Amino acid sequence: MNTENEGNAVPQAPSAPPVPVDAPAVSADSRDAAAAGAAAPGAGASGGAASGGAAPGGAASGAGDGAGSGAAAPGAGAGAGAGAGAGAGGAGVPGAEAWPPPQPPGMPSYGSGGGSGSGWGASYQPQEPKPGRRRGGLVAGVLAAALVAGGVGGGVGYWAAEQNDNDTGSTTVSAADTPADLKRDPGSVARIANDALPSVVTIEAQSGSGEGGTGTGFVYDKQGHILTNNHVVASAAEGGKLQATFSNGKKYAAEVIGRAEGYDVAVIKLKNRPDNLKPLPLGNSDRVAVGDSTIAIGAPFGLSNTVTTGIISAKNRPVTSSDGGQSGKSSYMSALQTDASINPGNSGGPLLDGRGAVIGINSAIKPADSGGLGGTGQSGSIGLGFAIPVNQAKNVAQQLIKTGQPVYPVIGASVSLQQEGANGATISQEGASGSEAVTPNGPADKAGLKPGDVITKLDGTVIDSGPTLIGQIWTHKPGDTVKITYERDGKEHTVDVTLGQRKGDS
Repeated sequence: MNTENEGNAVPQAPSAPPVPVDAPAVSADSRDAAAAGAAAPGAGASGGAASGGAAPGGAASGAGDGAGSGAAAPGAGAGAGAGAGAGAGGAGVPGAEAWPPPQPPGMPSYGSGGGSGSGWGASYQPQEPKPGRRRGGLVAGVLAAALVAGGVGGGVGYWAAEQNDNDTGSTTVSAADTPADLKRDPGSVARIANDALPSVVTIEAQSGSGEGGTGTGFVYDKQGHILTNNHVVASAAEGGKLQATFSNGKKYAAEVIGRAEGYDVAVIKLKNRPDNLKPLPLGNSDRVAVGDSTIAIGAPFGLSNTVTTGIISAKNRPVTSSDGGQSGKSSYMSALQTDASINPGNSGGPLLDGRGAVIGINSAIKPADSGGLGGTGQSGSIGLGFAIPVNQAKNVAQQLIKTGQPVYPVIGASVSLQQEGANGATISQEGASGSEAVTPNGPADKAGLKPGDVITKLDGTVIDSGPTLIGQIWTHKPGDTVKITYERDGKEHTVDVTLGQRKGDS
């Protein structure tokens, strides 16, 4: 890209400069001296531009992915200028021995020797001003000079632009660069991102064997707790290392406070935390509507402090994802779906609404080359990202900070996790490791549910599979009462079930 600068040139001086009205007297000290000098006007202009850049590159993967990029900023410079000057000296006089001395001239000469004519250096013959016209004549003269200067300057600028056009075939226009033009409104993406970025961290997790990856987290409270995904920190949970890097580049060691594999939520805490921590405000994910604006912040492929935008594409989306291969266990969520660009490394980062409040934790994507949600494919975003609703994440975080272990609401029945061709969640004939499918005296047993019953609704939400049922149950707390609709022998029944609880990951 070329940059062009217009230059201003000074117009030629008028035919002769003005002189004093009264003729100067000749002093005795100047009778033996005379001098004259002149300087000619000159002008010049120059211009130039340069630019350079570097493309991003590099990636690493484990529980997450990393990449880096750098670029050199363009620079350009140009200048133009013009100047002019002139000087004159008077003619000499006879020495003291000549008497009587000649009469001094009535008017001094300009230039090297005076003379007549209309050029620079001609003798100046003032005219008597007309009464009442002096002030107006002076103003008119200034305006005329300004117009001439503008015309000459514009001519020089046009000539420079024409020369650059001939060289590059391109012209550019510079936008205004005033504070008012660069003002970001409170509701703008730029303002929201600027406010949120200092509270978002890039997490580097490393196991004892040196394996690990990169993810994201955000400041949960002023005590130094960071909320993130379990699969981001799982590799460092048993004797590994954790490091959190803020947007200003400052790094802090961290430790795992608690993690919930089923929820895919974890809480870590900064060691030697800074005093100026600013927790992100938490919104209400139950009030989110499809079409609401979203802003995702994270470190996709290790590119920290990346901001992307989109909308809420759907709510209550059943999602099953793995923890990156650390335990082989799956997590279940009734997720917020967004088309904001989310990639490996965004996991654990905040999903913000149009006010800048957290409405979810970015947790899973559907890669183009993967057969399912939360797969291991490393392709880029295809607009299918999923976030844990913040209301659920907040409940889990409080449990982890308080006790170090998660608490899960349960109905006390095992269901089939097979999703293909399912029309509901079928209660299994047998539980895990040969146990009973319906826990004796548990919530489902008290409600009259039996093996073979097909649960089709929970509080009006359609249940199409076992994972969907689990995800919906886990949006509640132990002790909540839910309405379950099920089918038995072709007949539909509805019962109220008070949820029980299970502590820890089994």
